Amino acid sequence: MEIPAGLATALRRGTLEFCVLALLENEERYGVELVTQLAAETALTTSEGTLYPLLSRLRRTGLVATTWQESPAGPPRRYYSLTSHGKAALAHFRSEWVAFRDAVDHIVGTEYR
Repeated sequence: MEIPAGLATALRRGTLEFCVLALLENEERYGVELVTQLAAETALTTSEGTLYPLLSRLRRTGLVATTWQESPAGPPRRYYSLTSHGKAALAHFRSEWVAFRDAVDHIVGTEYR
């Protein structure tokens, strides 16, 4: 049986927003830094073309705030940080994720034994 090509994309689409919020939980970051960290640490490779619209939506919905900071090389960078609303959304996602993950693991037989 062939695994659907879009499976990883669908899973990534549903969780990328919260992975970004988690990366912003303890320190502010700029967009390219987020793209790099997602690829390096989580295997959630994404492009700037995907990430920047997501960050814009997170800003419009009040989950992240932005500031402009001078860059050591090049133009100023927009840094993103988690708002209190973003922290609450991340905490809610974490609790929902555990229940969801446990249910899926149980059904597909991948639960920890």
